[in-house]
Formats: sequence, structure tokens, C-alpha cells
Amino acid sequence: MNNLSPQPSKPNSILIFLFKLPLLIYRLRLGWVFGHRFLMLIHVGRNSGRIRRTVLEVIRHNKSSGECIVISAYGINADWYRNILLKPALEIQIGTKIFVPIQRLLDEDEAFDEFVEYERLHPFAVKNLLKLIGIQYDGSENGRKLLVDSFRMVSFRPRSIDN
Repeated sequence: MNNLSPQPSKPNSILIFLFKLPLLIYRLRLGWVFGHRFLMLIHVGRNSGRIRRTVLEVIRHNKSSGECIVISAYGINADWYRNILLKPALEIQIGTKIFVPIQRLLDEDEAFDEFVEYERLHPFAVKNLLKLIGIQYDGSENGRKLLVDSFRMVSFRPRSIDN
């Protein structure tokens, strides 16, 4: 019997509060406390056209290129993800740095490799964050494949002067 559930449950009010807390910290200009573990994505709402801000966990940050890879645990259903598919991200703030990004969607193989490395470096976070959003995950190769197939990953890197 397969007890894996790669689809997250709808967040309850406590979880919504926890997800919004980092946004408050960024708005207080204290984003630097997160270092490179979280970034604030500034994007345009696809229906409203209003500027939106979303704080996302960074699963990998390349210090030399500035590239940040984030994950949408809610897959294609995440509002921020759907928004940036329609209109690219306007700005990224990570730590004390702010940049206009070039965004790229990771393919399945690249996303799988990124998740494997993230899980190796942060097993506690993977286990507990997935549990927090209601995803059952057994750590097996098949479970990992199902999980990553339900996610979406995006790379944001600063535009260079040449771009």
C-alpha cells in the first residue's frame, strides 16, 4: 500500500500566520536576519494587477552568481507561482540585497537533483516542513520522485549588465 501523499493540504489559520510572519519581518526591513535561507519575491497579481510580496524558502543559494532556487510545495496551485508564469518577477530581496531577477523554471531532472541535495543538507527541515503542510513522505526513492513531480522549482538570478 502506498501511503505517500504528495499533495499538500490547505493551510489552516495558524499555518497561514506562520507563513506570513517572515513577510512582516521583511516589511520591517529586517530581512537580513534570514541570511540566505529566505527571500522576498515581489510580483504582480495575475487577476488584480496589484503588487504582491511573498516570502519563500531558498533551497540553494549560489554566492558567486547570486542565483537562488526556491520551491513551490503547493506546485502549480501556488498563487505566486501562477503569477510569475504570467508576468515575470519584478524584484527579489534576499538578506540585504535587492535585484531584478531573471527567472527560470527547473526541469524535472534538475528539480530532483536539487531536492536530493536539499534533503541531504536539511533532513530536519524536509521532514518537518512536509509534515506541517500535510504531505506524507516516507523518504524512499519512489516517494521522493512523486514528491518532486508535484513541486515546481524556480531559479532567480540577478540580471547582469550584459542582459
